Amino acid sequence: MKTILVTGGAGYIGSIAVRRLLEEKYNVIVLDNLSRGHKESLPQEVKLVKISISDEQKVLDFLGKNKIDAVIHFAAYAYVGESVTDPNLYYNNNLVKGLIFLECLKKKNIKNIIFSSSCATYGLPKEIPIQEDAIQFPINPYGFTKYLFEQALKFYEATSGIKFVALRYFNAAGAAYGIGEDHRPETHIIPNALQVALGKKDHFDLFGTDYETSDGTCIRDYVHVLDLIEAHILALKHLENGGESKFYNLAIGKGYSNKEILKTCEEVTGKKILVIERERRMGDPPILYASAEKIKEELGWEPKYELKDMVQSAWDWHKKNSEGYH
Repeated sequence: MKTILVTGGAGYIGSIAVRRLLEEKYNVIVLDNLSRGHKESLPQEVKLVKISISDEQKVLDFLGKNKIDAVIHFAAYAYVGESVTDPNLYYNNNLVKGLIFLECLKKKNIKNIIFSSSCATYGLPKEIPIQEDAIQFPINPYGFTKYLFEQALKFYEATSGIKFVALRYFNAAGAAYGIGEDHRPETHIIPNALQVALGKKDHFDLFGTDYETSDGTCIRDYVHVLDLIEAHILALKHLENGGESKFYNLAIGKGYSNKEILKTCEEVTGKKILVIERERRMGDPPILYASAEKIKEELGWEPKYELKDMVQSAWDWHKKNSEGYH
């Protein structure tokens, strides 16, 4: 049985990935310092190693005692706004600590890694839908740390033979396996809207209604978290079969406006969501969605879920977990 190390495996996406890996009959070990993850989101039978990816000696000791066949690297901070107000936090956590971890993999001859990257590496794209070969020019520290780690992977491949698949996420949404979004603070539109429907928040702040879009609000690409994780499974098998290093967009190839999201939340919940319109936020592009043709053609990935599925699964989870994991 092959062993997969999942960094950040106690987070929202990571803990769902753990369950899919178990279904695929992998042995799974989670490495997570729980700074933003939740131990409660992990199955009891999964080994949790509570150390930081940057604690070099502890990581090396752990890797020396466990035969790791591949790594799925989720561990990172992921708030764009926070990265702007505290860039040092992001450069240190996502990049510096990530490079220490990558060096540990090199020293222990671990050759396969799947990296949780981001559409934020593209910045403000000149063409829509975004292709993988589009110019990458991040406009915030979060996106820049993801971009720089992608570049590091290319150089580590050249010097150490490490093979990788970097998956550039668009907007993950939905719930699965009893796991949903519980970020502190919560910045994502669907859980925030659902918190209003639950009566946990008074209103929803809608930033920008005067964009040159169909209804004046921003348009974004959303992917159900189950579809997202399926791409990781395909990427893992690609590397296991000796596949070359790759970069892929994880998107459904079309966008939903913020107003469409809010309308769908109202339809699913049967609740009226009070919306207060605010000024635009600096740096928010009007339209962001991507082509996923490359991963479809090369790995056979096919997203199965639409927006209503994402909202319904999230609503089912939030109704049962209105206080999150705390």
